Amino acid sequence: MKPGDKVLSLEANRAWAKRIYQKLLIVVPDLWEISEYAKSRVDGYMDLNLDVLIAAKGYRRIALSHYWKHDSGDMIADPDMEIGVYRDWEMAEALTYQDMWSYDDVYSGPDGQADRRHYLHCNAFLEKWLEALAEQGHLLRK
Repeated sequence: MKPGDKVLSLEANRAWAKRIYQKLLIVVPDLWEISEYAKSRVDGYMDLNLDVLIAAKGYRRIALSHYWKHDSGDMIADPDMEIGVYRDWEMAEALTYQDMWSYDDVYSGPDGQADRRHYLHCNAFLEKWLEALAEQGHLLRK
């Protein structure tokens, strides 16, 4: 560990994951009823897309993304995040973050352990992004 590296206690991680879960439900109140995908359109902002990647009892792996049209005509997902959501624990966490220039996998450490740098970056971004999406009026419904 280097000086200045943030280390979060297990309790702090749980509290953070619970906060992210609550912010996610503001934007996606029907999270547990959406079976495949949903889209939110708010005038003046980019559309918000949700894809359900894995739906299991008490667990969802979802992707949230904005798409923009490149000059070539291609649609570019930026940002595009995968999020793990745990219903019984009322927690959510960033799993991956992707934009036009980078890709971060939170659990890319040895033996699938969390990479601290990616964990902190991705979850901090997710929390702020969810706040911004709620302020913009995005709402993903079934």
